[in-house]
Amino acid sequence: MGKKRIIAQEGTELAEGATAEKQVRVPKKKLTTGTLHVEATFNNTKVVFSDKSGNSLFWSSSGSLGFKGAKKGTPFAASKVGETVGEKAANLGIKDADVVVKGVGSGREPAIRGFMSHNIEITAIKDATPVPHNGPKPKKPRRV
Repeated sequence: MGKKRIIAQEGTELAEGATAEKQVRVPKKKLTTGTLHVEATFNNTKVVFSDKSGNSLFWSSSGSLGFKGAKKGTPFAASKVGETVGEKAANLGIKDADVVVKGVGSGREPAIRGFMSHNIEITAIKDATPVPHNGPKPKKPRRV
């Protein structure tokens, strides 16, 4: 199962005004509002942008941007993730967004600040960090 070679035919034509190197992507949806979900753990920061009904549109994380190991959990990596998602949202025409933050990592605020750097207004911030009320029963003490 080796690599397959694709041979372009001579007679194919491109769309009017498009070049062979790069075609401009036109967004399918035009939205003005959405929800930004930020999950900040100690090891990584994940950001998902969705519309108001909860359908995810695009996402990014520290690991997907090339950060490895302990650097994934840093505030700098989180700000880069926020900037990446903010750039995609600005291209889509987003004007304002709600934010739902989950987790206790150091990338909570920098991810939101990076997102806001693309002139997108934050209308509400909600903290949805799961907090155990009592948690599971602890282990019995060890008898030696």
